[in-house]
Amino acid sequence: MNKIIFITATFIGMLAIILGAFAAHGLKPLISIASQQTFETGVRYQMYHAFFLLMVGNIKGINHKVKRIIFYLVCIGIVFFSGSIYGLATNVLTAFDFKTIGFITPIGGLFLILAWLVLLINFLKMNADNS
Repeated sequence: MNKIIFITATFIGMLAIILGAFAAHGLKPLISIASQQTFETGVRYQMYHAFFLLMVGNIKGINHKVKRIIFYLVCIGIVFFSGSIYGLATNVLTAFDFKTIGFITPIGGLFLILAWLVLLINFLKMNADNS
């Protein structure tokens, strides 16, 4: 599981850098400043969670099942949260109206929060077991 987490985290991080550079250079003349800032929010949260997955993969005290739960929560969360933000920020460039699926943005955020909560609960259980 750790190898899958590491590979996914590096891919997510690499993609965040590519999307950030694309937004800074390619999208700048095409979308408003507010939309650029929105896009950057998606990139930032994607990168935060790439680092989060790298951290989760490196922690020895987390069992395989908990790592898998966190992994899926983060992956779904990034697709829903950052993915929908990318669509909403570039909405003026496409024929599809991303506002119709904008409701998945907070769902993605909830998945990301739940991933952190699962990690917190795991840490609290570890501390209680070691006491």
